[in-house]
Amino acid sequence: MAGPLVLYALCGSLRESSKNRALLEALLEAAPADVAIEICDLLGQLPIFNPDLEGEATPASVTAFAAKIAAADGLIIASPEYAHGIPGGLKNALDWLVSRAEIPHKPVMQAHASQRGDHALDALTEVLKTMSVRLVGSAFLRVDLLGKTPDQLRAILTDTGTQATLQVKLRRFAQEIGQEDISAL
Repeated sequence: MAGPLVLYALCGSLRESSKNRALLEALLEAAPADVAIEICDLLGQLPIFNPDLEGEATPASVTAFAAKIAAADGLIIASPEYAHGIPGGLKNALDWLVSRAEIPHKPVMQAHASQRGDHALDALTEVLKTMSVRLVGSAFLRVDLLGKTPDQLRAILTDTGTQATLQVKLRRFAQEIGQEDISAL
């Protein structure tokens, strides 16, 4: 393999104590040396989507975000459910990508930090299908972290069973992307 498999992770929650962010961080920690995961910190910097600002008028933050998407071999998206839907910041970020070339056919792994939230998952799946991404259903990851204390959260995410599940899901995602030789998985 020429280099590491590059995965870009989007968290639908901007909260500092986000359970979905904790799940993405656990995936990052569980990843082998030949899988590079970067967690996006740009969603809160994106202006509200406006088609009048596309093309040459595209804001620099959107251009930077789109460049990260383009450079990634695949995306991991973890999102909570807000009022039976996708959080506004995540939806806004996806709206900025709708008419761009970076997103179609990009492999996407969904991760979810709750046993609830199927309305948001369904809505997110619909949006992603409309954007022509390649959803990797076999890599879908759900770990129930809802309502857990920081100590419980750490215990769950460092548990050997959870770690094994994270690695299995990353392996499935890597295989779907076409990186069957991910050595440490």
